[in-house]
Amino acid sequence: MERDICAPFDESVVKEIYAGDVCYISGTIYTARDAAHKRMIETLEAGGELPFDIRDQVIYYLGPTPARDGQVIGSAGPTTSTRMDKYTPRLLDLGLKGMIGKGKRSPEVIDAMKRNTAVYFAAVGGAGALLSKCIKKAEVIAYDDLGTEAIRRLEVEKLPVIAVIDSEGTDKYATATDTWKE
Repeated sequence: MERDICAPFDESVVKEIYAGDVCYISGTIYTARDAAHKRMIETLEAGGELPFDIRDQVIYYLGPTPARDGQVIGSAGPTTSTRMDKYTPRLLDLGLKGMIGKGKRSPEVIDAMKRNTAVYFAAVGGAGALLSKCIKKAEVIAYDDLGTEAIRRLEVEKLPVIAVIDSEGTDKYATATDTWKE
């Protein structure tokens, strides 16, 4: 099924998204990769606050290339999600509702998604130049010293993604492999 969804979104929206759905996300999302995730968790462990309210938000695992003249952002393709797996359950427990990346997730992340009613989307790797056209505004909001891995707030319009793991734990990577084996 195809769905237009607006970010941020809450549990009621997440429950209507099923593994295999093609979704077009519009609204506000955030970027964060390995270094930003590590810093966010270190901040929490030190008793600090995250640089943005993570409740009901979507994080895109993205480290964009520099923008060319006249562009909002450079190439905006997803990075491999497993790099964030050791940090993700904590963020899901704080209310994160969606993640965009590529590749499989750990059983711990999937359990945290089910526990917290969250969804994992895949963006097409190798299509960063095309995906960047869906980004209408990009602003560094934290960890500027991390360069491309700084946290950015993005305004997106119809960013195409596929729901790969839904809030019930249905994992299209697993089921697609099973189907192929048959």
